[in-house]
Amino acid sequence: MPASQRSPFSLVLSVIVVSADSGPALRECVRCVLSSSLPLELILVDNASRDGVPPAIERAYAHDARLTVIYSHKNLGFGPAVNLAARQAHAPALLVLNPDCELHDEELRRLLALLADRPKAGLIGAVVCDAGGRPDPASWRRDPLLQRSLASLLGRPGEGVNVEQEIPHETIEVEAVSGAVMLLPSAMFQRLGGFDEGYFLHCEDLDLCRRVRDLGYQVLLAGDVRVHHGRGSSSRHRPVFVSRYKHRGMWRWFRLHDPAARKPLVAAAVWLGIWTHFLLQIPGQLSRLLLRR
Repeated sequence: MPASQRSPFSLVLSVIVVSADSGPALRECVRCVLSSSLPLELILVDNASRDGVPPAIERAYAHDARLTVIYSHKNLGFGPAVNLAARQAHAPALLVLNPDCELHDEELRRLLALLADRPKAGLIGAVVCDAGGRPDPASWRRDPLLQRSLASLLGRPGEGVNVEQEIPHETIEVEAVSGAVMLLPSAMFQRLGGFDEGYFLHCEDLDLCRRVRDLGYQVLLAGDVRVHHGRGSSSRHRPVFVSRYKHRGMWRWFRLHDPAARKPLVAAAVWLGIWTHFLLQIPGQLSRLLLRR
């Protein structure tokens, strides 16, 4: 059935992509999704981009009713933008996809089959890989509790937030996955109230995984689904902006989920450590930005 004649009730998947000056990678992301023969819709939320790519995509797919573009006149943040799109989604399954990811038909079908086969699956992630096929360590993560975060900062292998071991080509239960590819039942997303909008950018994916598990459902990593991930052009253009919100997200996750936050002196030390780390990163970020220009 042509997309223009397809009822929203026949859809199996709603794909949500949030763009913020994501650059040419967004074109390939959209092309891959819309090349699928699955009955799906793609909702693209543009967070006040200035690169002209989202309007160009809308023009290129003007006759494809599967694509909806929502324009925001300010940067809402990642989670709020996904929540905005989810309120307009029609399918029973919701896929949150980064604009620099290329997810093809076979991979989409594998993720949907896994979701249908696992009734206790609350959220499913995939292994995100670089251009050389090397998995990103953030594909398989654990809750960023204080001791783990310190271990990551100090470079202690095997003790940090990322699980630094070979990812098996099978489905495994994990604590958290990369937010670049996240598949959920739409009912689960609604039950959770979507992403916590107290996060602007970064750590909202860790928060969502934690809340899925708190409800008694599984977070799964589909080890046999490998997705090319381009590692964010918007982050490269605005490193200090992104880093600021990443550190703010760390602080929010700590306050909400880490038992150590109940100790005032520990919480004060963590707050100081997070923002000191942020400040120390700024010179290097700015120098790398200048070298790219």
